[in-house]
Amino acid sequence: MNEKLIINADDSYRKAEMQASDYFQILKALVSEKTYISTITKDIQSWKHNHIRPYFFSLGRQKTGSRGYHHYIRWLDYTGKLESYLDRSISYIYMRDLGKALDSPDTQSRVRRTVDTLKNYLIDRNNKHETFSIAGLYRWAQKEGIEMTMIWLLDKLKTVSANIPEGMDAVHAQRKLIKIIAGVIMHVLEEMEDDVSPETRIQKLNEAIRLGYAYGLTYPFIDDLLDSNILSAAEKKRYSDLICTTLTTGTVPRLGSWAGNNSNLIRFIHSELRQAFEYIKAHQQEATRKNFFEQAYVFYHSQEIDRMKDLNNADYTNEEIYIPIILKSASSRLIARSVISAPEDEGFDNRTFYYGIYNQLADDFADLFDDMKDGAVTPYTYYLKYHDRRPDLINPFEVYWAVIANLIHNVYQSDSKTCEVILGRAINGLKRFKERVGIEKYNEVMNFFSVGNSKFNHLIQKMVRKADDVDFFDKLLRDHIITILKNEQKERDEFFSTIETVRNEINGMLKIGGHNILLGDPIIDAANYSLEGNGKRLRPIITWFMSVNEYGLKQSAVEQLLKSLEYMHTASLIFDDLPSQDNASSRRGRSTLHKTYNIAIAELTGLFLTQKAVEEQTFLDQFDTKTVLKMIRYSAQMTADMCRGQAMDLESKGKSLTLEQLNVMSFYKTGIAFEASLVMPAILAEAGESEITALKRFAQHAGIAFQIKDDLLDVEGDMQLLGKPAGQDKENNNSTFVTILGLDGARKEMWDHYCLAVEALQEAPRNITFLKHLLDYIVNRER
Repeated sequence: MNEKLIINADDSYRKAEMQASDYFQILKALVSEKTYISTITKDIQSWKHNHIRPYFFSLGRQKTGSRGYHHYIRWLDYTGKLESYLDRSISYIYMRDLGKALDSPDTQSRVRRTVDTLKNYLIDRNNKHETFSIAGLYRWAQKEGIEMTMIWLLDKLKTVSANIPEGMDAVHAQRKLIKIIAGVIMHVLEEMEDDVSPETRIQKLNEAIRLGYAYGLTYPFIDDLLDSNILSAAEKKRYSDLICTTLTTGTVPRLGSWAGNNSNLIRFIHSELRQAFEYIKAHQQEATRKNFFEQAYVFYHSQEIDRMKDLNNADYTNEEIYIPIILKSASSRLIARSVISAPEDEGFDNRTFYYGIYNQLADDFADLFDDMKDGAVTPYTYYLKYHDRRPDLINPFEVYWAVIANLIHNVYQSDSKTCEVILGRAINGLKRFKERVGIEKYNEVMNFFSVGNSKFNHLIQKMVRKADDVDFFDKLLRDHIITILKNEQKERDEFFSTIETVRNEINGMLKIGGHNILLGDPIIDAANYSLEGNGKRLRPIITWFMSVNEYGLKQSAVEQLLKSLEYMHTASLIFDDLPSQDNASSRRGRSTLHKTYNIAIAELTGLFLTQKAVEEQTFLDQFDTKTVLKMIRYSAQMTADMCRGQAMDLESKGKSLTLEQLNVMSFYKTGIAFEASLVMPAILAEAGESEITALKRFAQHAGIAFQIKDDLLDVEGDMQLLGKPAGQDKENNNSTFVTILGLDGARKEMWDHYCLAVEALQEAPRNITFLKHLLDYIVNRER
């Protein structure tokens, strides 16, 4: 079915191309006449007074973030530089991302307020969360009243990350997506009136997050995907045609059949992008819709033209090299505002159009070696390869400085603050490149791209060597986020790898022997039947991590403790499943014990396993006797409390509980088992009381979060993954977090306990990353 065109693609692109061509002619004239050199030289001579200091006053200089994000912020505050650092950083963001003129009194006022707010946040020692941690984001969402949208976003980010194919950079994709969402939120906040009602603010922030995600999704699943080698040439062509049809008709075509190894990936991407596109389309106002689609098409088509270039083609003109770059770099930022249906703003459009290539040339310079390796065509790679054969090619480093001169004096009307920020950013970019590639490579690159004026080259390199206070918060934050994402990915991989290894080891030590082979022993057989099920072994795994990884105990010394915890847990499940309690028919992927044997054997097996657990604890002979007795006493108390929790559960059937009652019951049913898994090895390791208290608080909230997730899975879970039927709570008329709070309320309560558990961990004297990933597992698990 042929859809009606809503924009004229050729006309839209031709119009944008003419504007870009006019801009390029301005830059070309500045380069050919060398007028940018005298202009920038004069600007730097003025600028350097605030950035070149006598040697004595430079002794306290510190590399940006050389000792970590938090330490660097504290150092800036200690030296009195934090305020000016944030001022130039926020001014830059207002100029780059929001398209503002820095000489505007309104912009200056907004920058000042933002700097004050951010500074207070950064130096507040009472902040309990990492700036971009999950807990930190959720606490912000709670403050704004947008918890459900944040929960939705966290689920989406997890899904996207899981579907980034091998051969693409998942960390880069996540960072880019987060950055775009943040950019759209900034635009929405900027457009929002100061006296907006709380309800309207909530609505607009909800929409901003979803619109930001919808727009941001195009980067990993269009831009990055087409830049990679994941798809074949034929697949890329078909996929590109699908995108073009969508942008010109306003309707996402049906995918149809897609053969090959990428079919599942493409089906997932098509589904996600279709939902994203429909959401954006539904939130476009009639007056701005056409403009949005035109900008989106120009952005995509200019990327396609750039992407199709071949570095082996020696015949591209300067215009063919630069015009698509001007278009894609400008339109990518123009869309961030048009996606929220903001009213037209000629000043914003003008400034953003001219500004884009400045960022693009800086990024291309930073990525020079990677682009050469990948065979990508950029102004730098193309000039590097063909300058000796093509004297007509323009030196991109000259274009870069011509862009800066034009921005400062023609676009921003020689504004001193703009000059300060843009020159600082340019010198900072060169400093970062020099630090990353090393002095030898840096000098080689600089000699190659020198502009033909020795005085100007010398001046620039002098600034790179000597200029101070040219670092920017967004770069520090970018590096920090990348570090966090990479570390979390590495820790997560290690977490699941170790869990699987330890789980297999625990499975191998659980079988109970010692029965009479001729006569048999139904109790031991029944116990082994229950232990052989596909259990998560979460409690002994937690104890293994704490014992071996955190406290340095030998695994051989605590094997009996690991067995005792799983015996006790399995016993509790046997009792839970009995007809007198939950009357369950399956557990751990197979029939419950009383169904396979009988009720009497099940009851006796549960009692047998509780005694077997105590017996195992008495074999902990590599520890002080009093310490072991203390641990056994604690274990007995916890077992008694778990029985009370199950009794509370039975008494609650058919009754309506309060949230407070359910929290108490959940702690006794589930939280205590987590607490024991943490505290028992801590007792053996003779940990301090403050540490044990922090672990108990963590276990309380982690246990409740675990129970809430169980309640959610009972409603929404997959029986095949759960290993037991879903819907048992409803069938048994149990009060759950879902029945009391509803699905959304239960999710919010789970994430609140997640945050409380994270906050409890911060009180512990050691950084236990395993428990942080355990929490992530608890709230994200599917069984």
